[in-house]
Amino acid sequence: MISKYALHFPRRGGFLLVAFIFSFFTYSVSLFSCEKNNTSFLSGVVYISKYISSEDFIRLKKHKNDLELVDTLYAKAVKYYEGDKSEAMLCLTFSLLPFNTITIELPVLNLHVTFPLPSANEKIFVKKLKEQPKEIFCDSQKNDFGDKDKLSHFFANAFLAYNVSFFNLSKFMGIFVEIFEATLKVQGSLDHRDIIANNLGELFGVSIKHNQHLMPSKALAIYSLLYLRVNP
Repeated sequence: MISKYALHFPRRGGFLLVAFIFSFFTYSVSLFSCEKNNTSFLSGVVYISKYISSEDFIRLKKHKNDLELVDTLYAKAVKYYEGDKSEAMLCLTFSLLPFNTITIELPVLNLHVTFPLPSANEKIFVKKLKEQPKEIFCDSQKNDFGDKDKLSHFFANAFLAYNVSFFNLSKFMGIFVEIFEATLKVQGSLDHRDIIANNLGELFGVSIKHNQHLMPSKALAIYSLLYLRVNP
């Protein structure tokens, strides 16, 4: 049975190759992730997902805003990986995804194929999705979903910017994904707010090289300045 928490792609020639490239990239990244002291990539995703689902986190939500909660999750992931910020950002990228599978429709055969993503089990995933931070930006919609998807954009680009310096891979990947989704009508249109989240993540990934104590909220808060400039 296909999970309702899935990102669905329409049938379109040539997409299968991209899907396999994405799956290979995901698999390669998980191999790249450290295995020291039994703190694997997947164990971190499960650990953060369980924490977001916990009563401790739910109580914390009563006293902290969502940007402060993002900082809490980042600090929790960094501590789990014994100070390895690269591992923490990669872990948060997948821990904060609002879906746990990618489904495509194969051309000609008219078959649906589901690719699972690194995730906690379904029960934990559902509760995690309900509790994870959603009011990330000053114009986040006041509904059950808000901007839950923006955090994965942010941490994915932070991870790439932090680790890759020989060319601007994070900006390239962020723009590529947005154009790719718009072309295949995955989300219907090019989302400029996703691109802003990508850029803020890139800024965080670069800046933390120079200030190891920097927290994600400092970069995410820049969105408010951009919003006020466009909407005085």
